[in-house]
Amino acid sequence: MKHLKKSVLLFSALTLFHCANDDDASVDLPTVNTAVNFTYKTTINVGGEAAAEISAYDKTTKKLFVTNAESNEISIYNLTDLELPLQEASISLSGFGAPNSVAVFDGKLAVAVEASTKQNPGQIRVYNTADASLNNTYTVGALPDMVTFSKDGNFILSANEGEPNADYTNDPMGTVSIIDLNNNTVTTLDFTSFNSQEATLEANHFRVTGLNADLAKDVEPEYITVSEDSQTAWVSLQENNGIAKINLLTKTIEAIFPLGYKDHMLPQNSLDASNEDGVTQLKNWPVRGLYQPDAIVSVRINGADYVISANEGDAREYEGTPGFIDIDRVKDLTLDATMFPVSEDYQNEANLGRLNVMLTEGDIDNDGDYDYLYSYGARSFSIWSANGALVYDSGNSIATQTLAATPATFNDEDKRSDDKGAEPESVEVLNIGNQRYILFVGLERTDQIMVYDITNPNAPVFISILSHAGDEAPEGLLVISAADSPTGKDLLVVSNEDSGTVTFYENQQ
Repeated sequence: MKHLKKSVLLFSALTLFHCANDDDASVDLPTVNTAVNFTYKTTINVGGEAAAEISAYDKTTKKLFVTNAESNEISIYNLTDLELPLQEASISLSGFGAPNSVAVFDGKLAVAVEASTKQNPGQIRVYNTADASLNNTYTVGALPDMVTFSKDGNFILSANEGEPNADYTNDPMGTVSIIDLNNNTVTTLDFTSFNSQEATLEANHFRVTGLNADLAKDVEPEYITVSEDSQTAWVSLQENNGIAKINLLTKTIEAIFPLGYKDHMLPQNSLDASNEDGVTQLKNWPVRGLYQPDAIVSVRINGADYVISANEGDAREYEGTPGFIDIDRVKDLTLDATMFPVSEDYQNEANLGRLNVMLTEGDIDNDGDYDYLYSYGARSFSIWSANGALVYDSGNSIATQTLAATPATFNDEDKRSDDKGAEPESVEVLNIGNQRYILFVGLERTDQIMVYDITNPNAPVFISILSHAGDEAPEGLLVISAADSPTGKDLLVVSNEDSGTVTFYENQQ
């Protein structure tokens, strides 16, 4: 973990007004102010590292609930007066496990709690937001890492990662649990029905790489988003480079969408691949980046559903016995001489030598050398159709904009250029009157928030970069609409894992 101190950064390239396609002019919508100008409002210091990872807001009580793994509790703040947030008595989780995620709907707070032994079943604990009393407890799959409500409030869903232990000798299945609040039942879905499709999925760069694992054990559900009509959920499978689609009416997993790869030889996909070349410069390299999304969010624009992903990437590094390591630097690999001519000096640390890549991808003819290089994450955000087709990828926009605006902190002072760059971690969308859609992208390593207009999903427009001194590693993003906000204006809430702070930005328009 890094601890980067820096001055306040608020870079605004432009303030945009409605920029959807011309078809929108024929849509009869109420007139709303769609101008966007988010500025810093205030910060809550929750605690130290791991004290503020994910937050949820209850519009009725005006309370914010924050996962606090440092104190093994849910910290609670009354935001009625955002200038002076008041801390209330926390919800202790001592004896139950560690909190990973929170979500709120209609007076109910859902908390995802992993077991003391992470490979054992976890819990979703549901509390009353008014008085923090416990309503119910539900047993779910191993390591529930994210929890959310369906938009209609009928379901609570948890993404249960099912991570193996350090020795890789206990690897539970990755699952998704659906809690039906109408009858208090829990349906936990696994991926065993997709074991027979493994070869087909892998042909499109879905990854099943764990030690002695089949697909059902290898998948690690990371994040869930639910459609506006509460009939569909999408689940990111980060380590596997895929997104699963779930039918909430039938409570079945309908499909897995393998996400393919990004070609860093294309001009729009250039990157800085070295932290030892002495410069911060974007270049094209013969590298393929797998998307491997962390957080995802869904949005309906002009009647079509889209899924937006933060393409962070994630390597498996289990150093027990026997353990499992699936990452190494290009300089330490044996490269195919035809694909990577010695004359190009790719393994020089100033070129590709420092770049961390996958060990289980790229040797297509099984002769012991690498014909292709696959890196972790795509250093971008992507917009996908409801059925996993790529609509838009931001290419090198994050790198280009952060390098231009804040060169001193680019890729964490260039220290992460050899790994996953700025590490897009989280995404959230603000819908302004069904007329304008603003995307926020949290960058874990540079402690910044990218702001884009995605009203036209095929052609997003960069707006600004938000950052506040002292905030480190934004993990969770939350938007509060003006109608629900304690200030009467749109808010962006950023939970920062390393600094243990929660920062609020307010739309001044």
